[in-house]
Amino acid sequence: MNNTISIPTRPIRKFVPEDLIIDSWDKIKSLFDNLVEREISSASELEKWMLDQSELSAVLEEDMAWRYIKMNIDTTDKELGERFSFWIKEISPNTAPYSHKLNVKLIECPFLKELDQEKYRIYLRSVKKQIEIFREENIPLFTVMEEKQQEYGAISAKMSIEVDGEKMTMQKAAQLLKSTDRVKREEVYNKISTRRLQDEKALDDLFDELIALRKEIAKNAGFDNYRDYMFAAMGRFDYTPKDCFNFHDAIAQEIVPIINSFEQKRKDKLGYTSYKPWDTAVDVDGLAPLKPFEGGTELTDLSVECFNRLRPYFGECLSTMKAMKHLDLESKNGKAPGGFMYPLYEIGVPYIYMNAVGSQRDLVTMVHEGGHAVHSFLSRDLAMTEFKSTPSEVAELASMAMELLSMDHWDVFYNDAADLKRAKLEQLEKALETLPWVASIDKFQHWIYTTEHTAQQRKEKWLTISSELGNQILDWEGNENVHANLWQKQLHLYEVPFYYVEYGMAQLGAIAMWRSYKQLGEQGLDNYMDALKLGYTKTIGEIYETAGIKFDFSASYVKELADFIKDELEKLS
Repeated sequence: MNNTISIPTRPIRKFVPEDLIIDSWDKIKSLFDNLVEREISSASELEKWMLDQSELSAVLEEDMAWRYIKMNIDTTDKELGERFSFWIKEISPNTAPYSHKLNVKLIECPFLKELDQEKYRIYLRSVKKQIEIFREENIPLFTVMEEKQQEYGAISAKMSIEVDGEKMTMQKAAQLLKSTDRVKREEVYNKISTRRLQDEKALDDLFDELIALRKEIAKNAGFDNYRDYMFAAMGRFDYTPKDCFNFHDAIAQEIVPIINSFEQKRKDKLGYTSYKPWDTAVDVDGLAPLKPFEGGTELTDLSVECFNRLRPYFGECLSTMKAMKHLDLESKNGKAPGGFMYPLYEIGVPYIYMNAVGSQRDLVTMVHEGGHAVHSFLSRDLAMTEFKSTPSEVAELASMAMELLSMDHWDVFYNDAADLKRAKLEQLEKALETLPWVASIDKFQHWIYTTEHTAQQRKEKWLTISSELGNQILDWEGNENVHANLWQKQLHLYEVPFYYVEYGMAQLGAIAMWRSYKQLGEQGLDNYMDALKLGYTKTIGEIYETAGIKFDFSASYVKELADFIKDELEKLS
């Protein structure tokens, strides 16, 4: 790889003013009016109109993205919060009715039939669905809901505990659960749990408010429940709720017994009569926690090297982001929890945000978000912004596959062969361990939005689901309330409802993608890249097929992939 990085520049705008500063709705209203009122008298004029709309979309989404990123980096900065709130209160509500008018104008345009139908097939089916579910009366409800959703991050960001006189974020404190001192682990676990439970009522009340808002939105749009509304709103054309139920059952049947066997081996090796929640992260051989890097700078540099060894193009992507300061990786007080890759559609260089504390889990998060970033780079030159916005089932395939594809080069993080082996074993086990949690969260959401219930009944339902899909070896005695509220840790339930089953579907795809890579070598990587370059111009099944894998979550396919992982674990053991 060259030592010099070519920094991308924002393309010259053809419709939106170069000097646009979005500090009021009036600054952009005329652009929407132009699109709504413009006369279209040919197919070429229609395509020009579509590209102008796409450019405006890219500008707006990138402006909003920066507001969101900066607000999350420092939740204590009131001005940053207000800048994002301005967008939610002033910009989003005003753009929504215009977006609907533009969708209708497109679909009703007589020249639409003259365009390349295959090129726009996926985009147009989404536009038609958006028209179908749009309701003017939902616009103010979306504004309220988006504001409410941000409260979860604010509540979570304030959580911290003190251990041995040091104030710690919850992420950093969680690293102490890997300590070989069981008494210390129990102490830290109880401190973390106690702190979380301080906000139990606040998080329950917030969730009740969100559920009420979401149900109202669904009812306004003519749906019996919010689940069915969200399947339409998220453009889930390629599978149904019944497919999700089959996924839940397949995981319960094929994966949960494997996970229970992992946990039983851990319990036996530790020699405990009672296997507690604070025992799940410690190394069973009494080894100290893996420490693959020190600080955000080293994490960045080692990730670049890892990606470069896998394929130089991947390393170049991360190097570009580093040069442009599109990385904020370390955990710090006041920073909202979680991690994400945020696409920036106009400049075409995404942003990675996370809360690294030096753990193996952080290494995995970095290569995961790096996979998203590579996807963003590969699809950046597609003609329209809408082509680049991929469904999560594809987006998460890019990231979860990268976790496994990059493993052969984790020696850049670990000089010690034994540590490297531990990291790989942990990753392969977690590739399966992810699946029951994903199935649990998704099954929980289906129930939440199709059943009238109280906060207490919600806790009881969670425990029922945990008895089917959760860790059956754990002893929760004395921590029953922690167990019943475990779901409150899942950000997606609050901020991005129904976005979670995609992780399970994509995890299966990622395992298949890694298997293909092991069988085909560089051709497997070529297939991976070819699939990601498609953005969202094909169906999910077609994109998976381009990658050389199947979009399938039947019990037989789940078993096939689980057996492959078990074989790989045996080779490492």
